[in-house]
Amino acid sequence: MSELEQFDNRTRIIQESVPGRQVTLAHVIASPDEILYEKLGLDPRIDYAKAAIGVSTVVPSETAIIMADIALKASGVTLGFVDRFSGSLIITGTVSEVLSAMEAMEDYVREKLGYTVCPITKT
Repeated sequence: MSELEQFDNRTRIIQESVPGRQVTLAHVIASPDEILYEKLGLDPRIDYAKAAIGVSTVVPSETAIIMADIALKASGVTLGFVDRFSGSLIITGTVSEVLSAMEAMEDYVREKLGYTVCPITKT
């Protein structure tokens, strides 16, 4: 959340992190362009016609570790990136593998950990 304050004719933005248990982003990029893999430092040796990238963020951020484990066990995805400090997670695989992994991650944190989850979106 952010709040605007007027101070000496200057605008200052205050950003706050609200503690909670929630998945704030769950998105699947189907058939991403090769340059996206390159820029993200992901394995470029894939069949781009069948490829997908899954991006997720979660708070508390350490939950990204649990979600990464669930994703790897749920389908044949590859772990592209996980950050226990920001709660960011990137997985790659086929569209069906990435969707299955995202659904498994969301189901687990919703049902077992009591998190609020956002809908999985796809482009």
